[in-house]
Amino acid sequence: MVTSPARIGSYRIERLLGVGSFATVWLGHDAALGAHVAIKVLAENWSHDLRVRERFLDEARLLWRLNDDRVVRVHALGELPDGRPYLVMAWAEGGSLHERLAGDPLPARPAVALLREICAGVAVLHEHGIVHRDLTPGNVLFAARPGTHAHPHPAAADRVVIADLGLAKALAAASGLTARAGTPGYMAPEQDDPLAIVDRRADVYGLGRLGMRLLAVPGGHRPGEAVRLRDGVPPKVAEVLRTATARRPANRYPDAAELGAALDRATAGRSRAGPLAMAAGRTAMGLATVCVIAAAASDSIGARLPPRPGAVVDAAGQLSLRIPAGWAARSGHWTRPGPALVVSPDPARWTRDTAVPGAFAWLSRDGAAETTPERFVAGRPNAGCATMPVRTSRQAGLDWFIAGFRACPDGRAEVVEAVGTRPGDTVLVYVQVAPPRGSAPAFVDTLLAGVRVR
Repeated sequence: MVTSPARIGSYRIERLLGVGSFATVWLGHDAALGAHVAIKVLAENWSHDLRVRERFLDEARLLWRLNDDRVVRVHALGELPDGRPYLVMAWAEGGSLHERLAGDPLPARPAVALLREICAGVAVLHEHGIVHRDLTPGNVLFAARPGTHAHPHPAAADRVVIADLGLAKALAAASGLTARAGTPGYMAPEQDDPLAIVDRRADVYGLGRLGMRLLAVPGGHRPGEAVRLRDGVPPKVAEVLRTATARRPANRYPDAAELGAALDRATAGRSRAGPLAMAAGRTAMGLATVCVIAAAASDSIGARLPPRPGAVVDAAGQLSLRIPAGWAARSGHWTRPGPALVVSPDPARWTRDTAVPGAFAWLSRDGAAETTPERFVAGRPNAGCATMPVRTSRQAGLDWFIAGFRACPDGRAEVVEAVGTRPGDTVLVYVQVAPPRGSAPAFVDTLLAGVRVR
C-alpha cells in the first residue's frame, strides 16, 4: 500500500493518481493559485540508483525544453526531505486514454481523429530529436481546451497531451545506450534487442498498435495478421496501420509526422501510392540516417558535398567526416536540429562503453550567430574532469576552439570538445572526440582536418 503524504513542497496532496515501476504520481493543490497539479515522485526503492535518478531528471529537462501544448508541461522540480526528486506538472483533468478505453468504444470517426491527434503530439517529440519508446493508452492524457470541460469523446473538445517521457531518450543516446524498455503489446520488436538501433520508427510502431486498439475489431488482430477494422473506419486506414506495425523498422513510416500524413490521405480517400510502397521509397533514400555504414558507403550518399575516399557524408550532403583507419561510421542524431555523424571502431558501443573511442560531429547553420565557441564549450557537461590547456587551430577552412579534459569520472581517459567556425559565416561545427588510449596528440587535429562543410 502507498501511504499518502499530507504535503509535497507547497502543495496539499489530495489523492493518488497512479503508481508505476519507477515513480508515484499524486494530485496536488496549490492554495495560492487555486489550481491542481500532478506531482511525480521517484519511487523510494529506486532513489539510490543513480541511473534511474538521472533518467527521472532527464524527463524534467525534456519537458521543460519542449514547452508545447501537446506534451505535458512541467512547472517545477523539487526534492523531498529524504532526497527523492519530484516533478510538478500540469494536471490533465480529462484522465487517460486507458481509462476511456475501459468504457464504451469511441465512435469510429472520433477514434480516427484521436489517433491523428496522438500522432501530432508524438511528432512534436520527433521534431526535437526525442524518441518516447513507451507509447501506451496510459501515456495519452486529455486536458480540456480553454473555455471547455473534459468531454467523453476527446475529438470533440479535449486536447491530447503526451505524457511520461521517463523512457524517452534523445536520439543521440537512444541507439544502444539504454536497456530493453517498453510495454508489451505496444513495444516495437527491436526494443527487445539491447544492441538494436531504437529510433523514431519504434514510436511509429507504438502509434500503430494504439491505432489497432482504437480502430480494429476487438481481439481481431495480432502482429502479422490481417487488420480487421471496426465498421465506419475508412478501409485504407488498415493499410496505414499495417505499415506502421511492420516488424522490420525499414518498412514503417520514418516518423510520426509521416504516419499522420498517411492517415490524412487514407481518410480523405485520395488515390495515391500505397503507404508500404512510399515507406520503402523513403527508406531507400534515408537508410543512411539510421544505419551503420561502411567507409566506402560515402559514394552512395551526399549529393551536395562530393564523396571522398575514406570519408562519410550525412544524408543531406552538408557534413562530411574522414574516418580513421579501422573505424566505421553511421549517421548520428542530437537534441538540436542539424546533420550529425558518429565514427568509432564500434559506433553502437562508444556512447555507453568508456573504453571505446569515437567521435561525434554536428553542424548548425546558425550556431555561430547564437553563441561563441567559448560559450558553447563552456556549456558542455565535463564536471569532475581535469582540464587541459585550451588551444586553437585552423583546419580545412574552419577556425577551431579546442578544449581537452582528462581523467573524467565516467572512466574516459580523455575527452576533447572542439567547435569550428568559418570567418564571416554563421556556420558552427561541434565535434566531441574520445581519442584511442595512447594515441598521438595529432590524432584530434587529423580528425578535425577531415571535416568538410557545405
